[in-house]
Amino acid sequence: MTVPAFNSVAWFEFGTDQPEKVKEFYGELFDWNYVLNTSTPGVTYHSVMPPGAQQPGGGVWESEGKFPNYAIFYVLVQDVAATVERAGELGAEVLMEPVSDSAGFSFARLQDTAGNHFGVFSAPASAPAS
Repeated sequence: MTVPAFNSVAWFEFGTDQPEKVKEFYGELFDWNYVLNTSTPGVTYHSVMPPGAQQPGGGVWESEGKFPNYAIFYVLVQDVAATVERAGELGAEVLMEPVSDSAGFSFARLQDTAGNHFGVFSAPASAPAS
């Protein structure tokens, strides 16, 4: 498996109150499979496994109606906090401050100067990026 380059889009995520519909649609369209991810307590998250992939390429977060539905891409970066700081200097709005999950992945969500929602993440040194 090829590890994604830093500063490239390396993950995607759907947040939805209708996870079964999302999983069925994209599963049928792209032949994706899903694996329940338990690395973040209190969050129901299914990792997306594209055909032939050894690692997931994205995820489906079950919102349970707690936030609006969305689709977002994430860019792999070396340092989430530094990237968030730089994005702020360039005029981005921080929508979600940097956080880390129990597996050691760090991520944050931003809004660019044109109003687009995107995320950044970094992987623990011992784990593949996606």
